[in-house]
Amino acid sequence: MSQLTWTLAADVPAPARKPLRWKRALTRAGTPVLGLAVLFALWWAGGWLIAHDPRTAAFAGFAPGAALARLGSMLADGSIWRAFVPSMYRVAFGLALAIAVGVPVGIVIGRNAPVRAFTHTPFQLLRMISPLAWMPVAILVFPSWDEAIVFLIAGAAVWPVMFSTASGLRKLDPDWFKVAHNLGASLPHLLGSVVVPAIAQDILGGIRIALGIAWILLVPAEYLGVTSGLGYAINDARDTLEYDRLAALILVIGIIGFTLDSILLALIRRASWVRHD
Repeated sequence: MSQLTWTLAADVPAPARKPLRWKRALTRAGTPVLGLAVLFALWWAGGWLIAHDPRTAAFAGFAPGAALARLGSMLADGSIWRAFVPSMYRVAFGLALAIAVGVPVGIVIGRNAPVRAFTHTPFQLLRMISPLAWMPVAILVFPSWDEAIVFLIAGAAVWPVMFSTASGLRKLDPDWFKVAHNLGASLPHLLGSVVVPAIAQDILGGIRIALGIAWILLVPAEYLGVTSGLGYAINDARDTLEYDRLAALILVIGIIGFTLDSILLALIRRASWVRHD
């Protein structure tokens, strides 16, 4: 009897297994929080060391307390938003141009081997040139600094979009195209129903990399000529020795960049064919 009872009990799923999902969820949520806590602790320790060293005491505004207090006042007086809007316009416009050029060209070079061979060397050569090296050319060609910065951002961001698109297209099974042609699909239908949905994750992955490049390039590009934007605000804070404002702006740039990257990462996961547990 006891043997039978033990056997039946063994067949019943253990109720203790259910909370494992909660533990995994708490671990996934707690690990990033722990990472942020460590980062903040390192920031606080660095600020404390700077403030208590006579050689660096003038830079005490970099400490978390001063920086966060200044960030609050900048949010209240609207100066953060006045710097944020022009920068976002430049990044969004430049990234849109990069996507408009990079996706179609990527589809062409991914689908056509002779075109891919013909463009490989010149594209790789151009890709390796620092975007800021084109600054004198951009100044001569474009009538305003805004247009020059948008050009620099687009010129830097187009390559990851283009090559990710081409790489995604080359991974597609050629039989897909044969089936589409046999079913009478036109070129717009082929692109809209087969190509773009199949390589959406690759395109978004390239856009994610391009966004990171554009966001990093934005600040040094805004050091030159313009009188608005986050880069200009950082340069102005440095010139006026307002290190608390400088640290607050750096924090804002990191938060905005992280938010934009998280949005694209969510879109990539949504477009993925891989099942995520």
